[in-house]
Amino acid sequence: MSVRIYRPARNAMQSGQAKSQRWALEFTPEAQPRSVEPLMGWTSSTDTLNQVKLWFDTKEEAIAYAVREGLAYTVIEPPAEGARRAIAYSDNFKSDRIGTWTH
Repeated sequence: MSVRIYRPARNAMQSGQAKSQRWALEFTPEAQPRSVEPLMGWTSSTDTLNQVKLWFDTKEEAIAYAVREGLAYTVIEPPAEGARRAIAYSDNFKSDRIGTWTH
């Protein structure tokens, strides 16, 4: 049984970093295909571990849990974040602004 350890990306509907600082551990899906239930047409699976997602404060805690439980794990590192440039709205109207004037 194998698991993925990763830090999820932030929600596209928010500008902050909420819920993106914790690390998630989730089980990789089994090779069994999903089946369609004939009466209602719902998709079902016998793999219940794909519904489990565990949260950890640090990557090391998640790795320690996987090792303690005997799970093969893969760590997916988050992409490097660029430095944010702090600017004010009034900087758009500076006379020594670099680039073309768009107003």
